[in-house]
Amino acid sequence: MVSYEPAWLEGMYNNLARVKDHPAYFQRWARDSAAARDALPARIDIPYGNGTNETLDVFPAPVPNAPVLVFIHGGYWRAMDKKDHSFISPAFNDRGVCVVQPNYALCPGTADQPVTVPGIVMQMVRALEWTWRHVAAFGGDPSRITVAGHSAGGHMAAALLSCDWKAVAPDLPGHLVRNALSISGLYDLRPLQHTPFLANTLKLTDDDVLRASPALWPAPKRGQLYAVAGGSESEEFIRHNAMIRAAWGRNTVPVCEVLPGLNHFDVVDALADPAHALHRHAVQLLEA
Repeated sequence: MVSYEPAWLEGMYNNLARVKDHPAYFQRWARDSAAARDALPARIDIPYGNGTNETLDVFPAPVPNAPVLVFIHGGYWRAMDKKDHSFISPAFNDRGVCVVQPNYALCPGTADQPVTVPGIVMQMVRALEWTWRHVAAFGGDPSRITVAGHSAGGHMAAALLSCDWKAVAPDLPGHLVRNALSISGLYDLRPLQHTPFLANTLKLTDDDVLRASPALWPAPKRGQLYAVAGGSESEEFIRHNAMIRAAWGRNTVPVCEVLPGLNHFDVVDALADPAHALHRHAVQLLEA
Protein backbone atom coordinates (compact mmCIF):
# COMPACT_ATOMS: atom_id res chain seq x y z
CA MET A 1 0.00 0.00 0.00
CA VAL A 2 1.32 3.44 -0.94
CA SER A 3 2.04 5.79 1.94
CA TYR A 4 2.44 9.53 1.60
CA GLU A 5 4.50 9.66 4.78
CA PRO A 6 7.57 11.75 3.81
CA ALA A 7 10.27 9.51 5.26
CA TRP A 8 8.75 6.42 3.63
CA LEU A 9 8.56 8.15 0.24
CA GLU A 10 12.15 9.31 0.59
CA GLY A 11 13.27 5.75 1.23
CA MET A 12 11.31 4.41 -1.74
CA TYR A 13 12.30 6.99 -4.36
CA ASN A 14 15.73 8.36 -3.42
CA ASN A 15 17.91 6.03 -5.46
CA LEU A 16 21.10 7.95 -4.76
CA ALA A 17 20.62 7.24 -1.06
CA ARG A 18 19.68 3.61 -1.71
CA VAL A 19 22.75 2.87 -3.89
CA LYS A 20 25.66 4.21 -1.85
CA ASP A 21 28.26 3.68 -4.57
CA HIS A 22 26.29 5.55 -7.23
CA PRO A 23 29.19 7.97 -7.95
CA ALA A 24 31.22 5.04 -9.31
CA TYR A 25 28.45 4.27 -11.82
CA PHE A 26 28.30 7.87 -13.01
CA GLN A 27 32.08 8.13 -13.36
CA ARG A 28 32.26 4.91 -15.39
CA TRP A 29 29.31 5.91 -17.56
CA ALA A 30 30.97 9.26 -18.33
CA ARG A 31 34.30 7.59 -19.18
CA ASP A 32 32.75 4.88 -21.35
CA SER A 33 30.43 7.37 -23.03
CA ALA A 34 33.32 9.64 -24.03
CA ALA A 35 35.10 6.61 -25.45
CA ALA A 36 31.99 5.64 -27.44
CA ARG A 37 31.69 9.12 -28.95
CA ASP A 38 35.35 8.97 -29.95
CA ALA A 39 35.11 5.48 -31.44
CA LEU A 40 31.84 5.81 -33.37
CA PRO A 41 30.94 8.24 -36.19
CA ALA A 42 28.58 10.12 -33.89
CA ARG A 43 26.77 13.33 -34.77
CA ILE A 44 26.57 15.34 -31.56
CA ASP A 45 24.19 18.11 -30.43
CA ILE A 46 21.94 18.26 -33.47
CA PRO A 47 19.04 20.66 -32.77
CA TYR A 48 15.58 19.12 -32.87
CA GLY A 49 13.92 22.38 -31.75
CA ASN A 50 14.65 25.85 -30.47
CA GLY A 51 13.92 25.26 -26.78
CA THR A 52 16.20 24.67 -23.82
CA ASN A 53 18.39 21.55 -24.25
CA GLU A 54 16.57 20.59 -27.46
CA THR A 55 19.49 18.74 -29.01
CA LEU A 56 20.15 15.09 -29.72
CA ASP A 57 23.03 12.78 -30.62
CA VAL A 58 22.84 10.29 -33.47
CA PHE A 59 24.98 7.19 -33.78
CA PRO A 60 24.36 6.32 -37.44
CA ALA A 61 23.61 2.79 -38.55
CA PRO A 62 26.42 0.95 -40.35
CA VAL A 63 23.89 -0.26 -42.94
CA PRO A 64 20.88 1.46 -44.59
CA ASN A 65 17.25 0.96 -43.59
CA ALA A 66 18.25 0.00 -40.06
CA PRO A 67 15.95 -0.18 -37.04
CA VAL A 68 16.10 2.90 -34.83
CA LEU A 69 16.50 2.97 -31.05
CA VAL A 70 15.67 6.27 -29.36
CA PHE A 71 17.03 6.15 -25.80
CA ILE A 72 15.82 8.71 -23.22
CA HIS A 73 17.95 9.19 -20.13
CA GLY A 74 16.69 9.31 -16.56
CA GLY A 75 17.41 11.63 -13.65
CA TYR A 76 13.91 12.42 -12.29
CA TRP A 77 13.38 15.06 -15.01
CA ARG A 78 15.84 17.26 -13.10
CA ALA A 79 19.35 15.84 -13.70
CA MET A 80 21.68 13.85 -15.99
CA ASP A 81 22.39 14.35 -19.68
CA LYS A 82 22.44 12.38 -22.91
CA LYS A 83 26.24 12.56 -22.92
CA ASP A 84 26.26 10.36 -19.79
CA HIS A 85 24.60 7.53 -21.73
CA SER A 86 26.46 7.27 -25.04
CA PHE A 87 27.94 4.05 -23.66
CA ILE A 88 24.78 2.11 -24.55
CA SER A 89 25.23 2.83 -28.27
CA PRO A 90 28.14 0.56 -29.32
CA ALA A 91 26.35 -2.71 -28.52
CA PHE A 92 23.37 -1.64 -30.64
CA ASN A 93 25.49 -0.19 -33.45
CA ASP A 94 27.25 -3.56 -33.59
CA ARG A 95 23.84 -5.10 -34.35
CA GLY A 96 23.19 -2.64 -37.17
CA VAL A 97 20.92 -0.31 -35.17
CA CYS A 98 20.81 3.48 -35.51
CA VAL A 99 20.79 5.03 -32.02
CA VAL A 100 19.31 8.46 -31.22
CA GLN A 101 19.73 10.04 -27.77
CA PRO A 102 17.80 13.27 -27.05
CA ASN A 103 18.29 15.80 -24.30
CA TYR A 104 15.55 17.83 -22.63
CA ALA A 105 15.15 20.79 -20.29
CA LEU A 106 15.50 20.04 -16.60
CA CYS A 107 13.10 20.93 -13.80
CA PRO A 108 12.48 23.41 -12.28
CA GLY A 109 13.90 25.70 -14.98
CA THR A 110 13.92 29.42 -14.18
CA ALA A 111 11.35 31.94 -13.00
CA ASP A 112 11.11 33.23 -16.56
CA GLN A 113 11.10 29.79 -18.15
CA PRO A 114 9.76 27.18 -15.74
CA VAL A 115 10.16 23.54 -16.78
CA THR A 116 7.40 21.02 -16.04
CA VAL A 117 7.16 17.28 -16.55
CA PRO A 118 4.36 17.63 -19.15
CA GLY A 119 6.53 20.19 -20.93
CA ILE A 120 9.44 17.73 -21.04
CA VAL A 121 7.14 15.05 -22.48
CA MET A 122 6.25 17.47 -25.27
CA GLN A 123 9.95 18.04 -25.92
CA MET A 124 10.31 14.30 -26.44
CA VAL A 125 7.36 14.40 -28.83
CA ARG A 126 9.31 16.98 -30.85
CA ALA A 127 12.45 14.84 -30.68
CA LEU A 128 10.54 11.84 -32.04
CA GLU A 129 8.99 13.94 -34.80
CA TRP A 130 12.49 15.12 -35.78
CA THR A 131 13.70 11.52 -35.75
CA TRP A 132 10.93 10.36 -38.07
CA ARG A 133 11.61 13.20 -40.49
CA HIS A 134 15.42 12.98 -40.53
CA VAL A 135 16.70 9.60 -39.41
CA ALA A 136 16.85 8.15 -42.93
CA ALA A 137 19.83 10.46 -43.56
CA PHE A 138 21.67 8.50 -40.86
CA GLY A 139 20.78 5.04 -42.15
CA GLY A 140 17.68 4.60 -39.99
CA ASP A 141 14.30 3.35 -41.16
CA PRO A 142 11.64 5.83 -39.92
CA SER A 143 9.02 3.09 -39.96
CA ARG A 144 10.99 1.04 -37.37
CA ILE A 145 11.39 3.34 -34.35
CA THR A 146 11.53 1.81 -30.87
CA VAL A 147 11.78 4.10 -27.83
CA ALA A 148 13.59 2.98 -24.68
CA GLY A 149 14.18 4.91 -21.51
CA HIS A 150 15.38 4.56 -17.94
CA SER A 151 13.51 5.85 -14.87
CA ALA A 152 12.11 9.25 -15.91
CA GLY A 153 13.08 8.22 -19.43
CA GLY A 154 11.11 5.01 -18.96
CA HIS A 155 8.11 7.11 -18.01
CA MET A 156 8.50 9.08 -21.23
CA ALA A 157 8.98 5.96 -23.37
CA ALA A 158 5.57 4.73 -22.19
CA ALA A 159 4.03 8.16 -22.74
CA LEU A 160 5.34 8.33 -26.31
CA LEU A 161 3.77 4.97 -27.15
CA SER A 162 0.44 6.62 -26.29
CA CYS A 163 0.98 9.77 -28.35
CA ASP A 164 -1.65 10.80 -30.90
CA TRP A 165 0.84 11.58 -33.66
CA LYS A 166 -1.80 12.78 -36.11
CA ALA A 167 -2.63 15.55 -33.63
CA VAL A 168 1.05 16.57 -33.61
CA ALA A 169 1.19 16.87 -37.41
CA PRO A 170 -1.22 15.37 -39.95
CA ASP A 171 1.53 13.86 -42.10
CA LEU A 172 2.97 11.80 -39.21
CA PRO A 173 2.10 8.09 -39.12
CA GLY A 174 -0.20 6.98 -36.33
CA HIS A 175 2.29 4.23 -35.52
CA LEU A 176 5.36 6.51 -35.38
CA VAL A 177 6.63 4.71 -32.26
CA ARG A 178 6.52 1.03 -33.13
CA ASN A 179 7.30 -0.32 -29.65
CA ALA A 180 8.71 0.85 -26.31
CA LEU A 181 10.97 -0.48 -23.57
CA SER A 182 10.58 1.07 -20.14
CA ILE A 183 13.37 0.37 -17.65
CA SER A 184 12.49 1.22 -14.04
CA GLY A 185 9.75 3.50 -15.27
CA LEU A 186 7.37 5.65 -13.22
CA TYR A 187 3.77 5.56 -14.36
CA ASP A 188 1.72 7.30 -11.64
CA LEU A 189 3.27 10.57 -10.53
CA ARG A 190 0.99 11.22 -7.57
CA PRO A 191 3.45 9.91 -4.94
CA LEU A 192 6.16 12.19 -6.33
CA GLN A 193 4.07 15.24 -5.45
CA HIS A 194 4.72 14.36 -1.80
CA THR A 195 8.31 13.04 -1.97
CA PRO A 196 10.47 15.60 -0.11
CA PHE A 197 13.58 15.63 -2.31
CA LEU A 198 11.48 15.98 -5.48
CA ALA A 199 8.45 18.08 -4.56
CA ASN A 200 10.11 21.51 -4.67
CA THR A 201 11.95 20.75 -7.90
CA LEU A 202 9.25 19.03 -9.96
CA LYS A 203 6.44 21.24 -8.61
CA LEU A 204 3.85 18.75 -9.88
CA THR A 205 0.31 20.08 -9.85
CA ASP A 206 -2.76 17.86 -9.83
CA ASP A 207 -3.25 18.74 -13.50
CA ASP A 208 0.37 17.81 -14.30
CA VAL A 209 -0.14 14.42 -12.70
CA LEU A 210 -3.24 13.65 -14.76
CA ARG A 211 -1.58 14.86 -17.95
CA ALA A 212 1.65 12.91 -17.38
CA SER A 213 0.81 9.60 -15.64
CA PRO A 214 0.57 6.81 -18.24
CA ALA A 215 -1.03 4.39 -15.76
CA LEU A 216 -4.00 6.76 -15.54
CA TRP A 217 -4.52 6.71 -19.34
CA PRO A 218 -6.21 4.16 -21.60
CA ALA A 219 -3.92 1.58 -23.17
CA PRO A 220 -2.29 2.70 -26.43
CA LYS A 221 -4.10 1.65 -29.58
CA ARG A 222 -0.90 0.45 -31.24
CA GLY A 223 2.42 -1.10 -30.29
CA GLN A 224 3.71 -2.98 -27.28
CA LEU A 225 5.53 -1.94 -24.12
CA TYR A 226 8.09 -4.12 -22.39
CA ALA A 227 8.35 -3.08 -18.71
CA VAL A 228 11.30 -4.15 -16.55
CA ALA A 229 12.76 -3.18 -13.17
CA GLY A 230 15.71 -4.34 -11.14
CA GLY A 231 15.07 -6.89 -8.41
CA SER A 232 17.12 -4.87 -5.93
CA GLU A 233 15.11 -1.68 -6.48
CA SER A 234 12.63 -0.34 -3.97
CA GLU A 235 9.17 -1.83 -3.52
CA GLU A 236 7.74 1.28 -5.17
CA PHE A 237 9.71 0.86 -8.40
CA ILE A 238 8.67 -2.79 -8.53
CA ARG A 239 5.06 -1.74 -7.87
CA HIS A 240 5.20 0.77 -10.71
CA ASN A 241 6.48 -1.95 -13.01
CA ALA A 242 3.49 -4.17 -12.23
CA MET A 243 1.12 -1.20 -12.31
CA ILE A 244 1.55 -0.45 -15.99
CA ARG A 245 0.63 -4.00 -16.98
CA ALA A 246 -2.40 -3.88 -14.69
CA ALA A 247 -3.46 -0.58 -16.29
CA TRP A 248 -2.79 -1.46 -19.93
CA GLY A 249 -3.21 -5.25 -19.97
CA ARG A 250 -1.10 -8.17 -21.12
CA ASN A 251 -1.69 -7.59 -24.81
CA THR A 252 -0.10 -4.15 -24.63
CA VAL A 253 2.47 -5.10 -21.96
CA PRO A 254 3.42 -8.70 -22.83
CA VAL A 255 6.72 -8.49 -20.94
CA CYS A 256 6.63 -7.30 -17.33
CA GLU A 257 9.73 -8.54 -15.50
CA VAL A 258 11.77 -7.97 -12.37
CA LEU A 259 15.42 -8.72 -13.15
CA PRO A 260 17.17 -10.42 -10.23
CA GLY A 261 20.10 -8.73 -8.52
CA LEU A 262 19.96 -5.42 -10.37
CA ASN A 263 19.70 -2.04 -8.68
CA HIS A 264 18.52 1.23 -10.21
CA PHE A 265 21.86 1.75 -12.00
CA ASP A 266 22.99 -1.83 -12.74
CA VAL A 267 19.88 -2.14 -14.85
CA VAL A 268 21.21 0.45 -17.33
CA ASP A 269 24.45 -1.50 -17.62
CA ALA A 270 22.36 -4.57 -18.46
CA LEU A 271 20.82 -2.77 -21.44
CA ALA A 272 24.31 -2.22 -22.87
CA ASP A 273 25.39 -5.85 -22.30
CA PRO A 274 24.69 -8.06 -25.34
CA ALA A 275 24.73 -11.13 -23.09
CA HIS A 276 21.96 -9.86 -20.80
CA ALA A 277 18.26 -10.65 -21.15
CA LEU A 278 17.41 -6.93 -21.02
CA HIS A 279 19.53 -6.23 -24.10
CA ARG A 280 17.83 -9.15 -25.84
CA HIS A 281 14.41 -7.67 -24.99
CA ALA A 282 15.46 -4.45 -26.71
CA VAL A 283 16.69 -6.35 -29.76
CA GLN A 284 13.42 -8.29 -29.92
CA LEU A 285 11.45 -5.04 -30.03
CA LEU A 286 13.78 -3.54 -32.63
CA GLU A 287 13.43 -6.58 -34.86
CA ALA A 288 9.67 -6.96 -34.46
